[in-house]
Parts: sequence; C-alpha cells; structure tokens
Amino acid sequence: MSVFSSQYSQIVDSRNVVFEFCMSISESDYKAEVPNFGRGSIRSTHAHIADTYLFWIGKFALQQEPIFINHSSITSIIEMKSKFEEVNALVNEFINRFELQPTIELQRLHPRKGKIELTPLALFTHVITHEFHHKGQMMSMSRILGYPPPDTDLIRV
Repeated sequence: MSVFSSQYSQIVDSRNVVFEFCMSISESDYKAEVPNFGRGSIRSTHAHIADTYLFWIGKFALQQEPIFINHSSITSIIEMKSKFEEVNALVNEFINRFELQPTIELQRLHPRKGKIELTPLALFTHVITHEFHHKGQMMSMSRILGYPPPDTDLIRV
C-alpha cells in the first residue's frame, strides 16, 4: 500500500467518525445556519469539503469536469455520505495515477490565478488539511447547536 493510500485510509476513517456523529444530529440542525461560520451550516461545510476535493483532485489534477455539489439539494446526511463515496473514488483514481510520481510538476490553468504549477503531493496535502480545518469548524458548530462532538483526530485514544 502506498503512503498516499495509507494516509487517505486514515482520513476516511476519521471522516466516518464525523458521519457517524452527524447521524446523531437532527437533520434540521445539520442544515441549520450557525452565525459567524463562513459556510453557515454543517451541511454546507461538508459540501464545501467535497467540492474542494472535486476541484483540486478532479478538475486540476485529473483534468476532469466534476459536478459540484448544490448543498441545498442535499436533504440528508446519508446523501452527503454518498457524495463522499464519489470523492473517495476520485481520490483513489488520483492515487493510482500519481503515487509513483508525487513531486512531478502539474502545470494547469486556474480559473482566477492563471497558469500555476503544483505537485500531486501539494494537492493531496492541501485537500486533506483543508478537510481537517473545516471538520474542526463543523465540530464547533455542533457544540453550539448542543451536540458535544467526539474526538475526530486521526489518532483517537
């Protein structure tokens, strides 16, 4: 198993803790706007995390045309979890393609920045750290909504 695969397996394990926890939250609270958070709700933040994978891994690295998530069309946590199954398939394709060349320069056009160069390692690091940043926000939102969050770190003791 490659380092990328091993690391992503740990990410998915931690993500599954989040999904299991979200199943204990009412669907109305999952969708509820929480003031002072950039994405507004746990659902919107979840969708933003998935869309970031779709953009950087799907569009930028793999040069595919992903279908981004309309967060308001997601009516349940189960639907969101199925969107992440699509993310997992995309990441697995990315790993299969780039695991043996993690430092190759990928030169692509960014819609706002023009031509940029990034390595698969940088892209992979970006999407997983981005997910953990927003996961922390989701756990803070859940606490505000009255749901004490579980430990969602990679190493849970």
